[in-house]
Amino acid sequence: MSSAVNGLCQYPIVQAPMAGGGSCPPLVAAVSEAGGLGFLAGGYKTADGMYQEIKLVRGLTRRPFGVNLFMPQTAQVDPAAVEAYRGQLAGEAGWYEVSLAEDDIVGTGDDGYDAKLAILVEDPVPVVSFTFGCPAPDALTRLRKAGTFTLVTVTSVDEARAAQAAGADALCVQGIEAGGHQGTHRDDPEADFTGVGLLALVGQVREAVALPIVAAGGLMRGSQIAGVLAAGADAAQLGTAFLACPESGAHALHKKALTDPLFVRTELTRAFSGRPARGLVNRFMREHGPYAPAAYPQVHHLTSGLRKAAAAAGDPQGMALWAGQGHRLARSLPAGRLVEVLAAELAEAQSGLRSMRHAQDQDNRSAS
Repeated sequence: MSSAVNGLCQYPIVQAPMAGGGSCPPLVAAVSEAGGLGFLAGGYKTADGMYQEIKLVRGLTRRPFGVNLFMPQTAQVDPAAVEAYRGQLAGEAGWYEVSLAEDDIVGTGDDGYDAKLAILVEDPVPVVSFTFGCPAPDALTRLRKAGTFTLVTVTSVDEARAAQAAGADALCVQGIEAGGHQGTHRDDPEADFTGVGLLALVGQVREAVALPIVAAGGLMRGSQIAGVLAAGADAAQLGTAFLACPESGAHALHKKALTDPLFVRTELTRAFSGRPARGLVNRFMREHGPYAPAAYPQVHHLTSGLRKAAAAAGDPQGMALWAGQGHRLARSLPAGRLVEVLAAELAEAQSGLRSMRHAQDQDNRSAS
């Protein structure tokens, strides 16, 4: 690992910041205490709500941890498209006996970014990462002066170059295998489902920029972490792997669905939020995905009540079951134990690679 990333955690294992409740303080603290790097999700929270969770993590661990922020969304949204989707969801609202959100269907989409950034500059945490775009150079400079290490999530070489030019300390390189939202800097419907796989993307980014890389996307085992490290990454970020942990704030139905034979695959969809996100294919995704507009976070707010009602009714077919492509490998271990297991698997895989290289070198010397 590079010294910059290595100084933050004992193992090159980062717990992904899963917005929507998965990344709660007990999970973050347990991962950091075990030698990984835990991450709080700042998205979908008020600035004060984020700060209260930061204080809770600080009360549980003195180890480094991170906070993730969503970048403001500036793309123009067609109110008529959102209203049409509201009509598409009318049957769902009747079934679950809830009302669809009526107010602010266009909205600002800034997720309280300025207020959250101000808090993180005034009372810094060890690491801050960004999703859905790249911060202005001034914001990254302010965090660096406060002693914070910064990462920008990227899904392409062009985004990686932009993050390096802006002054990011490192990159979270996200492959298309990743669960939850794709962290693209620009939400372009014409580019839907055209992302690059993680190993190929890590190699491309490694040759294009000179920043440390945290690789993310479908990783569930220590041997896979070894693979992305061998491909040029400095650490690995895992989300779905930690979603199943008892400390995770994910709904019990969501955790169960990860390994339930009923849910056999994942897909990228705009059905729940208006932005491409990977989840387990269920009824809601099949019926509404084809009609969902490119309208984030408006669709997220529109479907919020439906998703909560489905969870309360015990119906995973109406929930957003975010999951990466490796979801069937999920293990419901305590988070600290999972970090230990992943680290042991990583060490074993790396030892095997060293043995193979040594044998190859012996063969080459014998042949010469």
